[in-house]
Amino acid sequence: MRLWIRSPLAVMAENAAGGLVIEDGRIVELVAGARPAGPVDEVFDGSRHVVIPGLVNAHHHFYQTLTRAHPQAINKELFPWLQTLYPLWGSHLNRDTFRIGVRLALVELLMSGCTTASDHLFVFGRDMADAVDIEAEEARALGMRVALTRGAINMGTSSGGIADERLIQDYDAVLSDCERVLGAYHDRSDGAMTTVALAPCAPFNVTRQLMIDTAEMADKHDCRLHTHLGETHDEDEFCLSKYGMRPLDYLEDVGWMTDRVWMAHGIHFNDEEIARIGKCGMGVCHCPTSNMVLASGQCRTKELEAAGAVVGLGVDGSASNDNSNLMESVRHALMLGRLTYGAAAVTHLDALGWATEGSARLLGRTDIGAIAPGKQADLAMFTLDELRFSGAGDPLAALVLCGAHRADRVMVGGEWRVLDGVPLGVDLDALRRDHAAAAARFLHAA
Repeated sequence: MRLWIRSPLAVMAENAAGGLVIEDGRIVELVAGARPAGPVDEVFDGSRHVVIPGLVNAHHHFYQTLTRAHPQAINKELFPWLQTLYPLWGSHLNRDTFRIGVRLALVELLMSGCTTASDHLFVFGRDMADAVDIEAEEARALGMRVALTRGAINMGTSSGGIADERLIQDYDAVLSDCERVLGAYHDRSDGAMTTVALAPCAPFNVTRQLMIDTAEMADKHDCRLHTHLGETHDEDEFCLSKYGMRPLDYLEDVGWMTDRVWMAHGIHFNDEEIARIGKCGMGVCHCPTSNMVLASGQCRTKELEAAGAVVGLGVDGSASNDNSNLMESVRHALMLGRLTYGAAAVTHLDALGWATEGSARLLGRTDIGAIAPGKQADLAMFTLDELRFSGAGDPLAALVLCGAHRADRVMVGGEWRVLDGVPLGVDLDALRRDHAAAAARFLHAA
């Protein structure tokens, strides 16, 4: 079936004044004139909609929806924030609370216009050996694409780290499950619904050997690598104290300075380090909302891009962002960029580009993140009929500047997944009730 989405209002693509045509889950034509070049079977009147590529979230921690705005953790920087929450996660995170936390995060993302989500999963409670499978199941039920990262922490408080020991798995079990997950879910084909990356948490939570072994495994299986790096000055001090080198030097020392790697945050890199990152073609996921909440600093996005690095966007964990709304993070990326570089240096198109094509590149995807013939038909469609948009002249700029936060329609691979602002097959009231009950367990001290 050939579907023509007629949208003369605004489409984030060149030569698409009349919308686009979709066939077999792909975009096959951008309509430059009044009608498509070929026949169509169905027409959707999107004249009320601003059409953009489905947003791509390149960094998150789904389970953290269970502890957002936690009274013991608010108003703290990263390390004390983690030291407060790790015992709570260690006490109360299990496969049931984890599943509902994942479900809520994915639904929030989908409603914000996100069609592909990456989760940095590194916590594994005693009964959570199948945590990656749970994420795959929940994404499949919603019809979303997901980049599953099989992460780990293996350096807890007893060995100089800051993680709760109850969330650590046996080293051999970690490597074995990395192999299993890659075999089960790492689909390299065009239009894949699941891909896999290997993602040890951070230099202060994992051993040197785990970093080395996962880099070798990624090379063997042709998959991406992901970790936190350059987020805080505390991390710099930890690496200097424990390893005698700065975080990026440590990353190079364990074989991670390759174009397979994308890092979360990437705030505290100096000029020389930025040049090295760009030369390697590495990526950085900018997490503006989380960075502001935790007062971590400002990612040097423009310098990174100028050096040749890939920049994408992520919401980060809901406990440090306090929601999973990627469209809101697009606005925050614009505002923080303007504060850092000036009013003309970062535009709404830059911020939208980071959240679409930029994030897709971080995940190693060339088939999503843009509206162009041959790309997957992953679309987010917003209306401008709320009071916040009244008087707006530029529809695309209005989405960002006026604060769009909820898509009216979302399509993944040519299939509608959100209609009239509601994800198909999801009882939002029941989800909120079940999630609130699970989250209540984490309000009590460990």
